[in-house]
Amino acid sequence: MARPDADEEQEKPLDPEVDKLRGKLIRFMAINLSLLFLALMVVIAAIVYKSRKAPPANPALSGDVQKPAGEPASADIVLPVGAKVVSQSLSGDRLSIDAELADGSRAIFVYDIAERRLIGRFAIRNK
Repeated sequence: MARPDADEEQEKPLDPEVDKLRGKLIRFMAINLSLLFLALMVVIAAIVYKSRKAPPANPALSGDVQKPAGEPASADIVLPVGAKVVSQSLSGDRLSIDAELADGSRAIFVYDIAERRLIGRFAIRNK
């Protein structure tokens, strides 16, 4: 059985002070939600702006070989007389050549393709 007192309490008009306070709270909530939405839009706009101004994913390296289009790169790599190439490895613009020298020892030569010069020679020795 429903209590008649409870129904009467729910339908009573609000006290003018409580109604004023409720209005202030609704206004406060609307202002704060508007500011939050505005801040969210600013952040999204900044992300979109940054993504459009971002550099390409794979920028050209400054040490890349610069050559005319359609022509192969060419240069001479000078190894000691009697040296035999055992293996080679390429990484970017660096070429590593493992060579067996005339006296039977081995050495690694590092060549810079972009600058077209030998940048290192490393002897391989046993202790």
